[in-house]
Amino acid sequence: MGSADIVPGVSGGTMALILGIYERLLNAIKSVNGIFLKTFFSFKWKAAFKELHIGFLVVLFAGIFAALAFFTKIVPLQVYMFTHPEIVFGLFFGLILGSIYILYKTLNEISWQEIVMSVLGVGFGLWVVSLVPADTPEHPAFVFLSGMIAICAMILPGISGSYLLLIMRKYDYLLSSIGKIGGAETIEGIIVLIPFMLGAVVGLVAFSRLLSWLLGKYHSQTISVLIGFLIGSLFVIWPFQNREFVEQVRELEELAYNDKQVQELLNSEANEHLPEYKRIGRVVNPDASFDEFKRVEVETVKKKMIKSRPFIPGVSKEELPNTNVAGGIIGMFVGVVLVGGLDILRRKG
Repeated sequence: MGSADIVPGVSGGTMALILGIYERLLNAIKSVNGIFLKTFFSFKWKAAFKELHIGFLVVLFAGIFAALAFFTKIVPLQVYMFTHPEIVFGLFFGLILGSIYILYKTLNEISWQEIVMSVLGVGFGLWVVSLVPADTPEHPAFVFLSGMIAICAMILPGISGSYLLLIMRKYDYLLSSIGKIGGAETIEGIIVLIPFMLGAVVGLVAFSRLLSWLLGKYHSQTISVLIGFLIGSLFVIWPFQNREFVEQVRELEELAYNDKQVQELLNSEANEHLPEYKRIGRVVNPDASFDEFKRVEVETVKKKMIKSRPFIPGVSKEELPNTNVAGGIIGMFVGVVLVGGLDILRRKG
């Protein structure tokens, strides 16, 4: 589930459904109820934790946090999304396709009601994507809202929370903040993540009960809407796109000309393919007699995607000259195989 939640393409809820633990997940979340809170804040902790599915939740969230650490420290997806977009988005696209197939298999029957609900879901997905602004604020209130939305999608079979973060332009922002933890910018990363985590807690407690009721009373119709939503929003994850970015100077630092960092930047080219990089700005005092007296500005530049236009390789005029077509196709194939393999393992288990 944690690995699924970190990538924009497949939801943790879908993985829980495939692996046969989805109902147990909802029951565990619902165990954080009024009785638990009342007992907990009465300092009757032993009795409180008897109400909570503590073992299941501890193992679950340990897995989720392990995935967060892996995909930000060891395999930094927030970087590869910029440096190898065809491969990464191809993998995401394949994961979505595989998820759609798995979700359709969970339907007991496909009647006209399911078809209509799927069509409505497709239309809703296209509408939501068309409303996504070119940029979104990094204010704590919006980060809190992003946490609520993402966590709701995390437990929905069929909607990826990280995918919604991607279309809200907060995916790389949050992954970059997670990546700062453990380094010199740990405090800055934690400050960004606190409102997101608070929003996630609020959304999880409130939405799990609504979802449980919908799936209990209108299961096939609810799943059909979710499938339609995924289909309608697939083109955002299509690996072959002409993506336009805008550069913003996030931080400006004034350093001595002979500073080690300045010299390293002067002797190497800035990697403009990264989501965030440093470059040399203007010389503050260009009239200084000697280089050791000069001071220069070091800019921390952050790239944000403002527009993307999908194209078909070999057909569209929008195609970029260095498009990695093979990488995109392989990524899609691997994504489908991964989801299919998980489904096979579940059924054999």
